[in-house]
Amino acid sequence: MTDEGVTAEVLILQNLGREQALAEKLEETAVQDIAGAMSQMPAENRLQVLRALPEERRADVFSYLSHGLQREVIDELDADEARRILKALVPDDRTGFLESLAPGDLEGFLKLLEPDDLKQSLKLLGYPEESVGRLMTTRFVSVRPEWTVTRALDHIRHEAHRGETVNFVFVTDQRGKLLDAIRLKDFILARQDVRVESLMDEDVIQIEADADREQAVQTIQHYDISTLPVTDRSGVLLGIVTVDDIMDVAEAESTEDFHKFGGSGRLNVSMREASPVFLYRKRIGWLMILVIVSLFSGLTLSMFEHSMEAMIGLVFFLPMIIAGSGNAGSQSATLMVRALATGDVAASDWLRMWGKELAVAVLLGLTMALMVAAIGLWRGGSEIGYELALVVGLAMFTVVILGGMIGVLLPFLLQRFDMDPATASTPLITSIADVGGILIYFSIASAMFGLPGGD
Repeated sequence: MTDEGVTAEVLILQNLGREQALAEKLEETAVQDIAGAMSQMPAENRLQVLRALPEERRADVFSYLSHGLQREVIDELDADEARRILKALVPDDRTGFLESLAPGDLEGFLKLLEPDDLKQSLKLLGYPEESVGRLMTTRFVSVRPEWTVTRALDHIRHEAHRGETVNFVFVTDQRGKLLDAIRLKDFILARQDVRVESLMDEDVIQIEADADREQAVQTIQHYDISTLPVTDRSGVLLGIVTVDDIMDVAEAESTEDFHKFGGSGRLNVSMREASPVFLYRKRIGWLMILVIVSLFSGLTLSMFEHSMEAMIGLVFFLPMIIAGSGNAGSQSATLMVRALATGDVAASDWLRMWGKELAVAVLLGLTMALMVAAIGLWRGGSEIGYELALVVGLAMFTVVILGGMIGVLLPFLLQRFDMDPATASTPLITSIADVGGILIYFSIASAMFGLPGGD
């Protein structure tokens, strides 16, 4: 059943006052679907649904709500209810909620935590933003290499409730240093009297807690694993990152890049929850920057005002020329930003990518130049048809190459200065390419037709 279907059925049961039927419905519904239904309900209905859930399921449902909705829901609860939910959350989900709060609000929620949970949360929040350390859970099960398989399995059964997953069994020494990660299947199939060390190959994939989350995404995708151990710089096992967390990160990073590439700021809330004022603040900055950049287009046009007056027919081709430059740049930048984000291309590949894009831009430029030259030949007629075709064809060929070069190099340049390559947004690329396209087009036209030059 869809979220809308669950929402409708739950609301009907609530309106009819059928509490037992509501509890049974919620019991048979997945926590993800309950969270989806709650996001579409009025505030008073959300609270009733949460309280109708068994104690052990409330935190699970809460963890699947968006951060903005989590804050609304927990504000409606009394202190004891909020404390129980925060305590029941797994460490990475609790950290995700806490890091979404404003500094002034964070202190109040930290006071609700018990000493051990508070210490753990402060430790995780102490890692850099967007780091793996804030994403990991510290709930894992580890065994010793000198143990027998029988003892290790007994330990896993006894401690399984402490671990978020036991698909992999982590082997650590007495200092906690990670030695290996062995599949649970290997333990089950092994002879029960052999030592754990006999199952080890010491070829363990791991990541440091200070690493960027995107690196964790790339590592899990590359090695096709479901669990990634997180260590400190000495190799001591601190926690794990699971594939469900990585999927959330991958989606968030892709969404963030998409927003930036569209020329808006990062949205930390869903569009459904975002207020008009919030969306205004996220978009107005880029629009003001682009207005300033576009001023250069106007100044460039004013430089060739006399050229346009002398030959008004040039204006007919102006939209084609600047669109060709901007579109070529946008295509190139889109491909390059995505390649950098996925790790398909590294910063050191800039020269090779530049050469490849130059070859592509030349082919694209030739094709588009022939097209607009044919239009120029028709538009100019018998008097200036050949000259006009040459001007617009040469201009189109040049601006397409210019746009491609801007699009391929700008993401690398931004990364070189530790800026997000996605900042090379489509509106920015287009605005820069417009200025160059206008300058090139009228410079060629002025030279070919002997028109008044730029002032």
